[in-house]
Amino acid sequence: MAETLNALGGLLVKALPTFLLLVLLHFYLKFMFFRPLERVLRKRFELTEGARRSAESSLEAAAHKTAEYEAALREARSQMYHEQEEARHRWREEQAAAIQDAKGKAEALVRRTRAELAEDTARARESLKAESEALAERITAAILERRPA
Repeated sequence: MAETLNALGGLLVKALPTFLLLVLLHFYLKFMFFRPLERVLRKRFELTEGARRSAESSLEAAAHKTAEYEAALREARSQMYHEQEEARHRWREEQAAAIQDAKGKAEALVRRTRAELAEDTARARESLKAESEALAERITAAILERRPA
């Protein structure tokens, strides 16, 4: 057993420089390769995350502005439709007033024309009455003159 321990001690003594070299290689790579690589990767991650966050905030701002624009557009359309409806209402009222005015003028013209027609008819009747009386008198006179007595 002593031989085994002695052999094992010899092996450890021979492996000690390799072990130390491996430990030195580990710390060398850690300081010279992995730390700078880790810094670069962390910086890259931060820049990527920053860009992603910036893009997300830009998208949110764009969505917010789009929503505001759409709301303003809806409001403008609503106001425009309201104004158009008011204009139509005013036009209908103006048209109704114009129709009522034209109707009144037409009725007045009809009344005036009827009155003139009634006057003309009365004059014509009077004229016909006078002419018929004169004609009747002439006929009577003609008949009476022809009659043998």
